[in-house]
Amino acid sequence: MTIHQTLHPANWKPPKGYANGIVAEGKVVYLGGQVGWNRNQVFETSDFIDQVEQTLRNIADLLKEAGGEPEHLVRLTWFVLDKEEYLERLDELGVVYRKVIGRHFPAMSLVQVAGLVEEGARLEIEATAVLPAS
Repeated sequence: MTIHQTLHPANWKPPKGYANGIVAEGKVVYLGGQVGWNRNQVFETSDFIDQVEQTLRNIADLLKEAGGEPEHLVRLTWFVLDKEEYLERLDELGVVYRKVIGRHFPAMSLVQVAGLVEEGARLEIEATAVLPAS
């Protein structure tokens, strides 16, 4: 069951890997910024792509706790230390994204930051989801 409507004007070039906008109705779930550490708050790797995968798994776990799934995501805000690394590794990033989230592409923003609070974090992602109303 689709509970989201993707906003895409007919005369706009299609975005790659994200939506320009989403309309959704239901129970809203806000997730604080997640980083690429495990459930014990330990970074198992300093590799950017491995941290992306763990971060997305953390988001999926939190959604499951709320009774949701990755397809309920309506917005992701990415904070990365190195925009160039993000851009250079987009193909690899796409593979792990689809592995964890699937082919669901919510509205997304990416911001390069000077630093993150958690020492060792290469990125942080905030998420918003809308679950179907009960």
